[in-house]
Amino acid sequence: MQQVNMLEAKNRLSSLIVAAEQGEEVLIARNGVPVARLVPYVSPRVKPPGVWKGLVPYSTDWRSAETERMIERLFHGEDDAPAA
Repeated sequence: MQQVNMLEAKNRLSSLIVAAEQGEEVLIARNGVPVARLVPYVSPRVKPPGVWKGLVPYSTDWRSAETERMIERLFHGEDDAPAA
């Protein structure tokens, strides 16, 4: 890992980015105190659709008459609705 000051980082930005692309970590310092870190970018892994299928249980009665009545009471502001 190399440490460079602000002026040097400004003048050598392209070469510092190449170093980061090759896996090297570069610390950028102001008056000898590290203030930023230049590291290689790692793109986030996107999970394919359906990856959670079968892993998360859910209620099978989410569209029952009782649930519908409870939602109606919650939206119309009646106080007899049970707390969540």
